[in-house]
Amino acid sequence: MIGQTSAGTEPRTPRNPYVVQNLRVWDGWADHQAESEFYDLAGFRAGNNHLRPYELEEVGKVEGKKLLHLQCRFGTDSLSWARLGADVTGVDFAPSAIEVARRLAADTGLDARFLAGDVYDLRPMESGGFDIVYTSRGVLCWLPDLDTWAEIIAEQLKPGGVFYLTEIHPVARMYEDEDGVSGLSLKYDYFGADRPLAFEADLGASYATGDGSGANSPTDSITEPVKEPTTEPIYGWTHSMGAIVTALASAGLRLEFLHEFPYCDWQLSFLHQTAENQWRRRPEIPVDIPLFFSLKASKPATP
Repeated sequence: MIGQTSAGTEPRTPRNPYVVQNLRVWDGWADHQAESEFYDLAGFRAGNNHLRPYELEEVGKVEGKKLLHLQCRFGTDSLSWARLGADVTGVDFAPSAIEVARRLAADTGLDARFLAGDVYDLRPMESGGFDIVYTSRGVLCWLPDLDTWAEIIAEQLKPGGVFYLTEIHPVARMYEDEDGVSGLSLKYDYFGADRPLAFEADLGASYATGDGSGANSPTDSITEPVKEPTTEPIYGWTHSMGAIVTALASAGLRLEFLHEFPYCDWQLSFLHQTAENQWRRRPEIPVDIPLFFSLKASKPATP
């Protein structure tokens, strides 16, 4: 079935109060983001594939494989994998986003299943058996518990299956620029804290609308705190590279590679766009830092 779902199997509403509040913000963003050039749903309907070349190379052939996309938002990447022949299930905690994803699947005639719910409640929904678990770009900062996240990924993979992640590098998340490059400074703790960082999010604008809020903060899409009725608090968690890799290893997955890049897929406020459509450091910044990374881990074929 196109855009199908199974009654009674969708995860529950998130239980973490910070995640519940984040859900309020993400649901509030859905309408304007769905119309944005950033997500380019019209282009996708016209046949565009939203996957990056390095993803296609690093994940490899997906035809005939079962693929689970965590935190899938509007499903453009999920359905891009479906266009390449994967049997796709997409999950996101925002029901409004999943509604868009299901409509997009119906509009394009692509066969995929989309489920609304918290990643941490996947266990009652899916029993595993996926060849690939995939998640990408701006996802980890919304997760309070990487250990449980990694355990769920391992459970969802069949023996010999692989997990693939692309994400902003934890080092890049440490920087803030108050007034452009001249104000660039280290502001956020690399190792994180027990409590999330709190920001104010503008419900009428976000990273997807080019409002200048940037993606260099731990939450990817914040504005300066203001007292307006269109703002809501939003919370993000900081995870070090060691915490990410250790969580996956502790869940029994084997690291295949960790690639770090001096460029990013989208704009951080202290970067500039190159002719190759990459975002790199401005000439005023004398050295490269890691801005982005990709990671692949596998579940052993035998215990």
